[in-house]
Amino acid sequence: MNRINLKLQEEKKLLSIYFTAGYPNIDDTVSIIQDLEKNGVDMIEIGLPFSDPLADGPTIQDSSTAALKNGMTTEVLFKQLEGIRETVSIPLIIMGYFNPMFQYGVEAFCKKCKDLGIDGLIIPDLPVDVYHNEYQAIFEKYGLINVFLITPQTSDERIRYIDSVSNGFIYMVSSASTTGAQSGFGDEQTAYFERIGKMDLKNPQVIGFGISNNETFTQATKYAKGAIIGSAFVKHVTTHGASSIQVFTNKILNG
Repeated sequence: MNRINLKLQEEKKLLSIYFTAGYPNIDDTVSIIQDLEKNGVDMIEIGLPFSDPLADGPTIQDSSTAALKNGMTTEVLFKQLEGIRETVSIPLIIMGYFNPMFQYGVEAFCKKCKDLGIDGLIIPDLPVDVYHNEYQAIFEKYGLINVFLITPQTSDERIRYIDSVSNGFIYMVSSASTTGAQSGFGDEQTAYFERIGKMDLKNPQVIGFGISNNETFTQATKYAKGAIIGSAFVKHVTTHGASSIQVFTNKILNG
């Protein structure tokens, strides 16, 4: 069974962390992954930097720009991840935009992910119907879970379609804005979380966007299986460096 599915079966709320590969330094990728696992993180989203990251807020955009300047590419990331499964056992997901994957070759990209031990992909700009019609068979051939995003504006019909095509979890975006931290969730977001909960979807949901501390993590996981933190973590390593992960994860998990 895919590591993502195994993790989702655990009787706990899950913490997933996003970071940008090759940031703050080109060689930080593997050590960040290892340190996140050691400090209680359940899943990791490895951001493949892209020159035009439309779904990302300024913090992650800036980290992507810096990582590209550092020399991060698809090939460099794949080289860095060779042997990662000798030291890391939690689910690893590559999050990136479709163009670099298309340029690499979708099947070649998926095969390489399988060979390295990657469990899934998040591709914000790959529409679910295009995936379903053109690429799902390739992903399944290589045992990869493709994770789709929904927002408060996504129709119930489309959410149910995404749920029918998915076989892992649904990434529930907390708001219609780009990524970034916020102080808490308002009534509108809470109503959205409750609405999705009442739909009784077959795939569990993990909430992302706007989660930055123990308060927002706890609030989000009242309504979902887990929560994803990206911008707040990238800000932390920007300020404190990649060796200060224990401080961050302890603050999120324990307050």
